[in-house]
Amino acid sequence: MATMGSIGLAILYGFKVNVSVAIVAMGNHTAVKLSTSHDLEANSSTVARETEEVCGTSGVAKTAVEDGPFVWDESLQGLILSAYFWGYMVSLLPGGRMAELWSARWVMNGSVLLNLAASLLTPIAAQIHYSFFIATRFIQGIGGGVSFPAMHVMIAKWAPPNERSIIASIVYAGTALGTVISILLSGLLAASLGWQFIFYVESALCLIWCVAWWLMIEDSPEEQSRLISQEERNYIMTSLGHSKQDVHKKKLPVPWGQVLRSKPFIAILIAHFCNNFGWYMLLIELPTFMNQILKFDMSSNAGLSSMPFLCMWVFTMVLSKALAVMQDKDLISVTMSRKIGTLFASLVPLLCLIGVSYVGCNRVLAVVLMTIAVACIGGMYCGFLANHIDIAPNFAGTLVAMTNCIATIPGFVVPIFVGKLTQGNQTIEAWRIVFLVTVILYTIEILVYTIFGSGNEQPWNKTRLSDEETCDQMTPLKCINKAK
Repeated sequence: MATMGSIGLAILYGFKVNVSVAIVAMGNHTAVKLSTSHDLEANSSTVARETEEVCGTSGVAKTAVEDGPFVWDESLQGLILSAYFWGYMVSLLPGGRMAELWSARWVMNGSVLLNLAASLLTPIAAQIHYSFFIATRFIQGIGGGVSFPAMHVMIAKWAPPNERSIIASIVYAGTALGTVISILLSGLLAASLGWQFIFYVESALCLIWCVAWWLMIEDSPEEQSRLISQEERNYIMTSLGHSKQDVHKKKLPVPWGQVLRSKPFIAILIAHFCNNFGWYMLLIELPTFMNQILKFDMSSNAGLSSMPFLCMWVFTMVLSKALAVMQDKDLISVTMSRKIGTLFASLVPLLCLIGVSYVGCNRVLAVVLMTIAVACIGGMYCGFLANHIDIAPNFAGTLVAMTNCIATIPGFVVPIFVGKLTQGNQTIEAWRIVFLVTVILYTIEILVYTIFGSGNEQPWNKTRLSDEETCDQMTPLKCINKAK
């Protein structure tokens, strides 16, 4: 389950980030610059100033070679990139409850299938009008939004408590691996076959996964009949306190009031929001920063933009294993483990972004700092992102949907924010503002989660139906026996 879930999230994140690379190849940057310069009535001075404030002088020639057919300025590109997150936000809460009440397996499969269909339509949609392109991204966001809640429910049903950190990291590290593969593949396809093939090739890979997931995975170990031994099934069920009768047990109502008053939950929510601002800023805008400021060409851009996410995948695996070993030896508590993971995901990127803001055109140092920043963000997977399952495994899908809903706001704010700041102003100074705003949010995350974060199961996770409500749902004979 963990391996297939990781591959599934890798595919979904591939769809999530491929447009960040594709839009570099799709846009006619020369026409956009000329149009912006004309609007500012400062053609020569603007171009000269921009050349001084970005890195290198050969980038203009390279950009001209790579120009695509669409004259989309930075603001419109930001709108296109943000459309995914509008759809993502819409589907989170419904997806979380559907996964808990119906079938997390089918919710996850539907998520990927919806992305597949929209991806196949994307090249045609973009050529008709940018509004249709935005619509396909919105649809893909709807599909992507239900994936994290679905996988949280799957992890809660499949992962023994002492293995949650590792299994959650394996599953969610797929997002980093998918980012690496998608950025590399997108860059190579755009440079060799054309930007359209980015969407066609990834759709084909997606279809293979959907068939494999449908054939191989069930909702819980109790229902899994293939690819699992009886000993493994019994171990998982025993560790989770499950029995055969638990499979169809009554689903618990969400104690909304207690959830919203819970300090550990609010700490997760704030950490998720603040960290996602930095995560999405790097995830969405890193290829643009590499191309427009550091002046790497398409092939180099793809390789260098993907390298940080490969390091992130490796770092996530290493950190999660190290923390799990320390937990097993009682060297640290679950709470401490989650705080260490979250600290790596916030403090290290904070320091690196401050550094990137002031290294100027030192490309090597900028790339090294960006790589370290993105790699350490992987700590979130064994930090606050695994914390929902600790505090309330019965409502893991709903809780991650709630925090992810708020944490998705940066997804559509970041592209628009960056687009407005850099429109006709692709300079180091403009990007410095972006990085320093991110630093402020990381600081808030560190303070709140360190003070209020907890890895202990919360009392409201044990909410049960009242005796009267339970009796109403039982046969009269059972009610009589209970009364006796």
